[in-house]
Amino acid sequence: MYRAVTRQIEVTVEPNFMPERSSIERSQYFWSYTIVITNSGPETVQLRTRHWIITDASGRKQEIHGEGVVGERPVLEPGERFEYTSGVPLPTASGFMTGRYQMVTSRGEQFEIDVPTFSLDSPDCKRVLN
Repeated sequence: MYRAVTRQIEVTVEPNFMPERSSIERSQYFWSYTIVITNSGPETVQLRTRHWIITDASGRKQEIHGEGVVGERPVLEPGERFEYTSGVPLPTASGFMTGRYQMVTSRGEQFEIDVPTFSLDSPDCKRVLN
């Protein structure tokens, strides 16, 4: 599991390779990832936007900007958490993702929180250790 905390808001990520949605022959690899956002701070916050940077094993980057996550813009009271699962395809057997969410407090203050960089590895990925 990967973890980042910004302004008392914790974001954890658990990636999962999905062989049933992948095809080595067609260079199509697919991962799901489950994200849990926990508000440990004293203020109510809402997730407004997301920004992802997805990098495959060849170094190709794709940036994604969008409203909310999985069709929602969750509001988190102090102590509440929001969990969702999404997915990402890559043309290589490995890669990584990183990103951030734009949040807003109930007073209207906007700020960003980090999503931890997480690795996307398939069983076909050959790791090289130096």
